[in-house]
Amino acid sequence: MNDQPSLPHPLLAALRELIAQGRQRALRAVDMVQVQTCWEVGRHIVEFEQGGENRAAYGKKLLSSLAENLTREFGKGFDASNLRYMRLFYQAFPIRDALRHELSWTHYRTLVRVESADARQWYMNEAAAQNWSSRALERQIGTLYYERLLLSEDRHAVTAEADANLQALKQAPREFIRDPVMLEFLGFPGSGKLLESTLEQALMDKLQAFLLELGKGFAFVARQQRISTESKDFYIDLVFYNYLLKCFVLIDLKTHELTHQDIGQMDMYVRMYDDLKRGPDDNPTVGILLCEHKDHSVVRYSVLHDSEQLFASKYRLILPSEEELRCEIERERAILDEAQNTAQSIPGTGLA
Repeated sequence: MNDQPSLPHPLLAALRELIAQGRQRALRAVDMVQVQTCWEVGRHIVEFEQGGENRAAYGKKLLSSLAENLTREFGKGFDASNLRYMRLFYQAFPIRDALRHELSWTHYRTLVRVESADARQWYMNEAAAQNWSSRALERQIGTLYYERLLLSEDRHAVTAEADANLQALKQAPREFIRDPVMLEFLGFPGSGKLLESTLEQALMDKLQAFLLELGKGFAFVARQQRISTESKDFYIDLVFYNYLLKCFVLIDLKTHELTHQDIGQMDMYVRMYDDLKRGPDDNPTVGILLCEHKDHSVVRYSVLHDSEQLFASKYRLILPSEEELRCEIERERAILDEAQNTAQSIPGTGLA
């Protein structure tokens, strides 16, 4: 018989939390020291190479010679490839105090592959602020997340300070809509007809990845949420709440080309949701039609045009190459510019 009294649950829970937090801080401290060490190694290599005569004497053999000696003394982590990344790390981030201590060396190895300095800086700050794993960061870079933000006119989110960004997001829901939306994480083939119910279930199974793709501030609310009139029931595929925009976001999935009937249905959903579900402190509800194809003429001559509550975005099940994705982004930007120029040339639009 065990006469030892059982431990009080609150005490045990508190100690578990304390130990877990301590270990997490220790891991972060190790990561921070590793990052600082890699930066210093890179700095010494660059400064040595810039010494002129020293660089000429060692040439391309410098990194391999260093790798051989350092690996013999300190073990793994100092091969020529890693030393090359350390050199690139210093060159890409020459100010050590500007580094984000929340990120690991694996994060920075990924970041140095980003050519644009502006994009690289944005990815670093966003990864730290949103607590992205190194895998999530690599995925966001691979899907040109930064460039797609620029296309979606979310220039505040990539250029402004946090307070200004938050204010801009509150004022302009249009600025956080992604187009195209990358759903390659679902693992579906790019060909073959997909049922809307299958797509919906797959998104629920990979909800965390879907929230990452949607962007900042999204929280899942419901799927197939019912809203009712006096005589009919309607079901909305997916409902989210965005705590930055302070509004509900409705998503209707369409695995066929977008039609004016789809647009009219979403317009009705948004109006009903505003009437039946929207709280006194909520901003107007936003509706997103997530479709496989969209006809820009249908978009231009419907309520989607210039709407701040209704939007249409294409989804891609297969991640295209970076070149293909850049071409698609440029095509979408050209279409947006053409539409804006057309609107400006029409008398009475009020556009300068």
